[in-house]
Amino acid sequence: MENSEAKGNNEKLEVWQKRLANSNSSFSTEVTRMDQRERLYNGDHTLRPLTEKDVKSGGGTKQTSHVRNIVFENIESQVSSSIPQPKVTPKRREDEHLAEIIERFLRNELDRLPFEEINDLAERTVPIQGGVAFLVEWDNTRRSHNTVGELAVSLVHPKQLGPQPGVYTGIRDMDWIIVKVPTTKEAVRRKYGVSVDRESESEAAVRSVDGADVAEEAVTQYIGYERSDQGGINRYVWVNDIELEDLDDYQARRQPVCKRCGRVRPLPGQIIANAEALPDVNDAEAKDAADREAGMRLASWLAERYAEEQGGALANLPVEPGEPPEPKRYDGGRCPWCGSEDWETEAQEYEQVMVPVKTGSGLLIPGLHAAVHDDGPAVMEPTLVPYYKPDVYPIVLQRSVSVYGQFLGNSDVDIISDQQNTINRLSQKIIDRIIKAGTRITLPAKANLRNDPEDGERWFLERPDEKAMIGVYDFSGNLQYELTYLAQAYEEARQELGITDSFQGRKDATATSGKAKEFSAAQAAGRLDSKRVMKKAAYANLFEIMFKFWLAYSDEPRTVTYKNSEGQTVYDRFDRYDFLMRDESGEYWWNDQFLFSCEDGAPLAANREALWQENRMNLQTGAFGDPASTDTLILFWKKMEEDHYPGASDTLKHLEERKQAERAAQGMPGANAQEALAGIPGGALSR
Repeated sequence: MENSEAKGNNEKLEVWQKRLANSNSSFSTEVTRMDQRERLYNGDHTLRPLTEKDVKSGGGTKQTSHVRNIVFENIESQVSSSIPQPKVTPKRREDEHLAEIIERFLRNELDRLPFEEINDLAERTVPIQGGVAFLVEWDNTRRSHNTVGELAVSLVHPKQLGPQPGVYTGIRDMDWIIVKVPTTKEAVRRKYGVSVDRESESEAAVRSVDGADVAEEAVTQYIGYERSDQGGINRYVWVNDIELEDLDDYQARRQPVCKRCGRVRPLPGQIIANAEALPDVNDAEAKDAADREAGMRLASWLAERYAEEQGGALANLPVEPGEPPEPKRYDGGRCPWCGSEDWETEAQEYEQVMVPVKTGSGLLIPGLHAAVHDDGPAVMEPTLVPYYKPDVYPIVLQRSVSVYGQFLGNSDVDIISDQQNTINRLSQKIIDRIIKAGTRITLPAKANLRNDPEDGERWFLERPDEKAMIGVYDFSGNLQYELTYLAQAYEEARQELGITDSFQGRKDATATSGKAKEFSAAQAAGRLDSKRVMKKAAYANLFEIMFKFWLAYSDEPRTVTYKNSEGQTVYDRFDRYDFLMRDESGEYWWNDQFLFSCEDGAPLAANREALWQENRMNLQTGAFGDPASTDTLILFWKKMEEDHYPGASDTLKHLEERKQAERAAQGMPGANAQEALAGIPGGALSR
């Protein structure tokens, strides 16, 4: 049996290794271009030959001593530190509150996870390579005092992807995809319990530009995801020729079950209502007798309880009087029902709800309840609720722009690489001409010249005609044409990417007013808007997967915080049972009917100065109310506090004290009211 299983595993390993080889072969040209793009972004000094003979005299490519890095400049000018904010729209009117909870939960997750670092790297990788990927995983090792597991989101460079050849429409349309993870041997041992000490790093190139030296402690871990025939996602993990994990339908919930009786292993401390003293597992007669005795005693007790609750409806049942033994708690070890010590992990379609749960929508999940079967004894059964499964690839691809027939989008580096090469060549030519420029003196071959700095220096010539040979020539090095074409190449690069002077914050001679500069910057933003749309689309997919993973694996309620309209911190909770519904036939189902997108105001939200100016304008125009009213000023400064204006909280505190003083002064005579308000900054009433 073991040999057949090993053979089967080897066959699966061979299948995935063949897929990896096919992907590497198909994607190798693109990987080579990825390294070249990174070199250009980092300021590569290599000059691309224009002809076959455009090389060094001894062979090899020419180098420039000076690089004006327009690739770096144009990519950095597009970098945005703003992180798209989630917007969740329910498909049903009654789910509006749930949509708000999802939004707040996702905002909290954006704060908890290192999205500032992820976004900063993605903002450069996307225009350089044409795309980047996000990997979403559930980390069950991240635990607190009362919670188990958290989401983990990491950035995957395109070099680390092994896509299925021939599929360019997106990851969701692929039958399989592979992620290459550089890791250490010790990390593999800790996570999978398998030693790979004798293995070497198979693809060190995925760790950096132009590859890297093979590290002794490093290995390349491959994670393969494939769509199953049932629509789920299978996962296969390996290092070289060693299998680490093989999970069919890996997003299904897995629990340890008894190999003998097939029951789910209870949690430590869980009450076992129908367990008796365990017989010897090898004594089949003793086990059967104990099962029959426990079943009859529990049946008697349940029948009595039913008779009491139903007003005697079950009074005619033949039962034996007496109470069953006290329920026992499971403290670990062998199976509490059959005594077996062998457990195995199996995918579970249903979860067993032992304790009654009342959801936020008012739905009551009964928990452990009595049931009498026609073909067996009465038992205490848990309520069965189907586990939620995301059934989606955990990888989200963010493209720069969509291009037909390409897995990744267009690379900005590819678009302006010709201009970068031209500028490198012109820069070297200009440097050479400037260095060679200067003053040259022609002299007779045998002239005897003094080399002292004194005036009246004497030169001795042998013949009178040698005097005519003395001449001074100035070489200024005319750079007019080179500089003109240098500016032309630079302007070509910016125009191809749609970047203007105003967009870069440079002096724009074509814009003669502030409005003109805004219009010029808006034009550039319009041409670059496609990249922002693709970024929002990727984050919308990312938000949906994050929600589905929480719905599938977060057993405990999680705290969610947000600011209400009055600027106060409100504590809510995200409980997956709130998304559990029951239809008219009594079947349970999970409500994931929500639409995910990103707020349109995210770029403005990242520009705090623009937000402050917008708030001031709203105050002055009366959008908040009477500008002289304390209530209006409180509303204004609450908005400024939300937008992180320095000192806004102190100002708001003074205004709230002023408001309290005004309320207290309403019942006082005029003079006393003035005195009451005199001690509050800005509290004197103006009449």
